[in-house]
Amino acid sequence: MIFKNFFTNSIGILVSRIFGFIRDLLTASVLGANIYSDIFFVAFKLPNLFRRIFAEGAFTQSFIPAFINSKNKSIFSYKIFIKFFTFLIFFSFIVTVFSGFFAKLIALGFDDKTLAIASPLVAINFYYLPLIFGVTFLGSLLQYKNHFATTAFSTALLNIALIASLLLTKDMEKIEIVYAMSYAVIIGGMLQLITHIIAIKNRNLVKLFRFGFNNRKKVRTTSEEKSFFHSFSHAILGNSTPQISAFLDTWIASFLLTGSISYLYYANRIFQLPLALFAIALSVAVFPKIARLIKNSETKQALVFFKNGFWFLLFLLTLSAIGGIILSQEIVKLLFERGAFTSEDTLKSAEVLQMYLVGLVPFGLAKLFSLWLYATLRQKEAAKIALFALGANLLMYLFLVEPLGVKGLALASSIAGIVLLAFTIRSFGFKEFLDIIRDKKLAIYIVAIIIYIPILLWIKEAISAYL
Repeated sequence: MIFKNFFTNSIGILVSRIFGFIRDLLTASVLGANIYSDIFFVAFKLPNLFRRIFAEGAFTQSFIPAFINSKNKSIFSYKIFIKFFTFLIFFSFIVTVFSGFFAKLIALGFDDKTLAIASPLVAINFYYLPLIFGVTFLGSLLQYKNHFATTAFSTALLNIALIASLLLTKDMEKIEIVYAMSYAVIIGGMLQLITHIIAIKNRNLVKLFRFGFNNRKKVRTTSEEKSFFHSFSHAILGNSTPQISAFLDTWIASFLLTGSISYLYYANRIFQLPLALFAIALSVAVFPKIARLIKNSETKQALVFFKNGFWFLLFLLTLSAIGGIILSQEIVKLLFERGAFTSEDTLKSAEVLQMYLVGLVPFGLAKLFSLWLYATLRQKEAAKIALFALGANLLMYLFLVEPLGVKGLALASSIAGIVLLAFTIRSFGFKEFLDIIRDKKLAIYIVAIIIYIPILLWIKEAISAYL
C-alpha cells in the first residue's frame, strides 16, 4: 500500500512538474530574468507563502490526526471548513485593500514605480489561497479514504492554465503578460477545486457535509475543535519557518542585482522537483497510515513501516542531490537557456541551484521524521525545532550573503535544513534512529554513491563536449 500510494503521488507530482517546467521554460523565454519576471514571482510569492503555511502543511498535519480521533467526524469537519474558508476570504479582502503594503512587505527593495505595478498583481494572485484551501481540505478527506490520485494529478491544472496564458499573450507587452498569468493562477485554482468536488461526490462524501450542516447545532464539537486549533497553532509555527525563510530570501534578493529573485526562483523550482517527487509524495502516502497505527497503539508496526520509507527516500534524495550538484549547469541550460534567458542567467541560476541542493537530503528526511512528531501530536515540539532552524538561517545570512550574494541565500537555507534534521532526529529518538541506520542497506548505500559519482562525472564530460 505504501508504494502504491507513493507512486500515485509521485507520478501525479511528476506530471504537474513536467507542465511546471514547460511553464517555466515559456516564462524564461517570454519574460526572461528581469523586473517583469521579478514582479510576477513576488506577486505569486504571497499566496504561495500562506498556502504552504495554512492550507497544505499545517492544516493537513493537524487535521488528519484530529479527524481520525474525532467522534463526530462530519460535524467536526464541516465546522473546521467553514471557519477556515470564511477567515481566508476575509484575509484576501484585506490584502486587496492594502495590496501596496503587502507588496512592499515582500519586496522592500523595489522602488515606488515597481511597487505600483506589483500591488494590483499581489491582490489578484492572493485569491488563489482560499481556492487552494478548499482543495487541501477535500484532499485530506480523500487521503483518509486512501484516494490520492485526484490531489496528485490536479496540481497540473494550475500549470496548464499558466501555460495557456503565456501562449495566448506571448506577443503582447510584458505587463499584459504578467496580468494574464495572474488571472490564470485564479483559473487554475478554480479548476483544481472543481476536480476535488467531483471526486468527493463520486466517493459519496458529500453526505459528510450535508450531515454536518444539518446537525451543526445539535452536536457540540467544542473540545475537538479546541484540540485541533491548539495543534494547528503549533503546526503553523512549525510549517511557517521554511516559508518565512523563502520570504526573507525574496526580500533580501530584491536589494541585490536585478534578476536575483528570478535566479532564486528558477533554481528553487528545480530543487523542489525531487523534494516534491520523493519526500513530499512519500510523506503524504505514509502519514495517514502511521497516524492510524499510532492511534491503535501499534507503534512497532508503525516503526517498521517508517523504516522502509526512510531507506527508500534516502536513496532517492541522495542520488538526486549528487546528480543535481554535478550537472547543475547542464540542467539549467537544457531547461531555460533560450529566448530572453541568457548564458549568464544559466551560470548564476546553476550556482544558486548547487547551494540549494546541499540541503536536499536534510530537508527531505526532516519532512519524513517530522511526520512522526505530528502523528504523535507533538506539534509544539516540532514548532520549537523549526524555530531553531529559522534562527540558524538568519545567522547564516550575516555570514554568507555579503561574500556570496544570491548564492549565500540558498546556502543559508541548506544549512538551516541540516539543523532542522538534527533536532528532528533528536526528538524522534537517537536510539530509534540508530536502529533504523543499523541495516545492511547502509553498506549498499555507500557503495552506490562511490560508483555513482564517477559515472556522473563521465556523463558531465560527455554532455559538455556535445553542448
